[in-house]
Amino acid sequence: MEFFRFKRDIPFMSWGKYTTAISLVTFIAAVFFLVTKGLNLGVDFTGGTVMEVSYTQPADLNRIRGTLIKLGMADASVQNFGTSRDVLIRLPAKADMSSAKLSETVIAALHADDETAELRRVEFVGPQVGKELVENGALALLIVSLGIVAYLAMRFEWKFGVSGIIANLHDVVIILGFFAFFQWEFSLTVLAAILAILGYSVNESVVVFDRIRENFRKMRRASVAQVIDNAITRTMSRTIITHGSTQMVVVSMLLFGGESLHYFALALTIGILFGIYSSVLVASPLLMLLGVSRKDIVKPEKKPEPEAVP
Repeated sequence: MEFFRFKRDIPFMSWGKYTTAISLVTFIAAVFFLVTKGLNLGVDFTGGTVMEVSYTQPADLNRIRGTLIKLGMADASVQNFGTSRDVLIRLPAKADMSSAKLSETVIAALHADDETAELRRVEFVGPQVGKELVENGALALLIVSLGIVAYLAMRFEWKFGVSGIIANLHDVVIILGFFAFFQWEFSLTVLAAILAILGYSVNESVVVFDRIRENFRKMRRASVAQVIDNAITRTMSRTIITHGSTQMVVVSMLLFGGESLHYFALALTIGILFGIYSSVLVASPLLMLLGVSRKDIVKPEKKPEPEAVP
């Protein structure tokens, strides 16, 4: 199905030097902010107190946040949990106050504002658990990345695998760079979004790579740049429809999903936008840089040697 038709191939590869330069500058900037500012890790990674509070009527989250700010806990996370009457509060660890004392102080303040506030559950996430989550999260990213390389190398050729994983890791680093620069909270839900973006981006890369492989067999007299330009142009309709539909859902979560989905949707929004960019204007120029050619895809047939005449 093609709602958007392009009569001529768009010369994407003629812009390859500029887009690669932009990507390199953006990548270096993201790494710089990650090194200098670092990620604002949430309670899931740093440790702290998790409280579940229940009300008899829908909870006023803004009022709860205001109460916590008065207690000097402006960095606390407040969100609905399950229903509109249940609230999940994440409090970073405080050196001068134990977890038990912290939870008692908070529930006393909430109960003073609303007598129906009832503490349902209190959990303490220790720093050791947070450290293990960081290590496991990094390991998950590494395993996914290696799996992508292996998949692309087996399905296509090693040059496709290398260019694909560089483009996908480019998206991950860019997302992390945004979170480091703006100091948005990095939690397990954001990590889940990044893993989802890896899979989403590699799917887009596979679609483009598959069309490039097909073009190498059909367009025998065309140059490599023409083959890639045609492949990207012919998949543009699919890209616009697929990414546009996905982006509408993600933006809806971002605008109306509340605090619990805000950073998850924000990471997906950034990842989808850069995923389109990297699949078209990063992975493909890298293919040319690595010297991809028709010989990599279409192997020459070996002609049987003539039998010797006795």
